[in-house]
Amino acid sequence: MFSRLFAPRITVSAHCDLPCGVYDPAQARIEAESVLAVQKKFQDNDDPSFRTRAIIIKEQRAELAKHHVSVLWSDYFKAPHFEKYPQLHQLVNDTLKALSAAKGSNDPATGQKALDLIEEVSKIFWETKKA
Repeated sequence: MFSRLFAPRITVSAHCDLPCGVYDPAQARIEAESVLAVQKKFQDNDDPSFRTRAIIIKEQRAELAKHHVSVLWSDYFKAPHFEKYPQLHQLVNDTLKALSAAKGSNDPATGQKALDLIEEVSKIFWETKKA
């Protein structure tokens, strides 16, 4: 009797943890754009206090970008996505590594590389949303 009382009345399924609309690679892109902008500002300023603050902000933003990419990988992308896009695992790994490199560097080239990889992840993400 209890099993009938507590049995679900309807069964739902989703390819992600919540109904779609809560995941978006734009969050990672915005943070990575901040990393790149800070790296450029760092290069143009010789003030030690400014540079110290810039490094702190850059590292925080890079960590946030890594978080957003990791959430896409672990919560949004599922087995059918990895089957259709076999390069996705490596792409996400490369993106996270590029963000780590940007976090530890003041060279804008590292920030740009991370942004470029996030763009590749974003393209795949939006292709999966069309399906």
